[in-house]
Amino acid sequence: MSGYLAIVLHSHLPYVRHPEYNDFLEEDWLYEAVTETYIPLLDMFDHLTRDNVDFHITISLTPTLLEMLSDELLMKRYRRYLSNLIELSEKEIKRTANDLSINPLATLYHDRYIHYMDLFENRYRGNIISGFREFMTAGAVEIVASAATHAYLPLIIDEKWQDTQIHVGVDTYIRHIGVNPNGIWLPENAYIEGLDKILNKYGIKYTFLDAHGILNASIRPRFGVYAPVCSESGVNFFGRDIQSAKQVWSAKEGYPGDYDYREFYRDVGYDLDFEYVKPYLHSDGSRSNLGIKYYRITGKTDQKQPYVPQWAMDKVRTHADNFIFNQGKHVEYLSGIMDRKPLIIATYDAELFGHWWFEGPDFLEQVFRKLHEINGPVTATTPRRYLEEYTDNQVAQPSQSSWGDKGYHEVWLNGTNDWIYRHLHIAQDRMNELMRVTGESRKQQRAINQALRELLLAQSSDWPFIMNSGTMVEYAKKRFISHIARFTKLYEQIQNNRIEHRFLDELESKDNIFSWIDYKNYL
Repeated sequence: MSGYLAIVLHSHLPYVRHPEYNDFLEEDWLYEAVTETYIPLLDMFDHLTRDNVDFHITISLTPTLLEMLSDELLMKRYRRYLSNLIELSEKEIKRTANDLSINPLATLYHDRYIHYMDLFENRYRGNIISGFREFMTAGAVEIVASAATHAYLPLIIDEKWQDTQIHVGVDTYIRHIGVNPNGIWLPENAYIEGLDKILNKYGIKYTFLDAHGILNASIRPRFGVYAPVCSESGVNFFGRDIQSAKQVWSAKEGYPGDYDYREFYRDVGYDLDFEYVKPYLHSDGSRSNLGIKYYRITGKTDQKQPYVPQWAMDKVRTHADNFIFNQGKHVEYLSGIMDRKPLIIATYDAELFGHWWFEGPDFLEQVFRKLHEINGPVTATTPRRYLEEYTDNQVAQPSQSSWGDKGYHEVWLNGTNDWIYRHLHIAQDRMNELMRVTGESRKQQRAINQALRELLLAQSSDWPFIMNSGTMVEYAKKRFISHIARFTKLYEQIQNNRIEHRFLDELESKDNIFSWIDYKNYL
């Protein structure tokens, strides 16, 4: 064995919860991810475990995601979402009975949804977090933490609020996972000098950066991104391997763009008669993806051909072989010039696997199976296991960086979103005032805790990211403005000792993330 491969999946969604509506379009982000990514990953882990395949993978579960996955209302709505898919797929089996190319696909979806409902209800008792904990306890999955609301930490500016984001994130991890986190995923892989001291304060041993964050370190890294560097505060930094990442995530140059894979952008929510799909759309009647897709990529054409699962699985095996071959050649070369086994860090957004790339979980399964079978030059591992083997790493200070476009902060600070920061900085200063209030009543304590929740939600990196992307911009703006407005109103009421009981009750019901939070722990 020449070296290691660590596959790292970043699982994150912004906190979207709207109890004031019977259904809400953006809540589908969670339901789609559970159905198309999180449950398929757990199902894949089950397959590997059942067949005694030794595998190791690292997954971040961000605090916002953990809070949503454990929210009673959202999981009730998820059951409704999945039940609707089961019902629609049953109708599709009947509708397509005479279409020999489409009908087997309708049956495939129906069987899949039935299976996922069984896993959700019976295997995981409505709480898929328990599934990830189970595989972590077994030693196959390493779960890493993240900042409270996925704030873009370099632009928070105030070190106190960088600290609070990390502190709340660690506390949330402990509440849901049950142990202290060993590693953390910095939101957007965004780093600025000084964050390592905060991470060390909370017992974090490692995190991840994009390649240039390592390569531009204060001291040139002896082994590039193929071994971690350690800051003087004692936090290890693993660098993302660009080539292995690009092979998988790139729709143009990577595997997901293969013409035999399922086409994401052809969905029955748009393809079929409106009256037929209307019962499964949102109450406003707007068309949206329903998850049932019958066509393969086919080529650079609007004329798509029916999806053929066997062709896709053949490509999955071919691409898994190619991926392992490439990593094997890479580590064989590196092992000849390093004094330790090289480590390839392959990081991806988890939603690539299953949601965007339908065959993604099958690809991962084949990679782990083949690594186990061939016992070749590459072995799957996790950063934690690597650090247990190599305790002495080169000391260097990583460079300011992110994994966003152009590698630094521009995605989250440009003409589309720069206006938000003056409001955040004022709110942070005001929250500092509130947290110094003494002799407060129970109602004041509740109001200060809710003000803290509103500020944390406003700090989310998702809002400036969406504003920059040009999609769902109005929703992102509305969310940011709403949280700042709610915070400001609470601040004024607390300062004037005129807290509106009904207003506070309403906010505690709507924005109930971190329901356990006590601001006194974050002074």
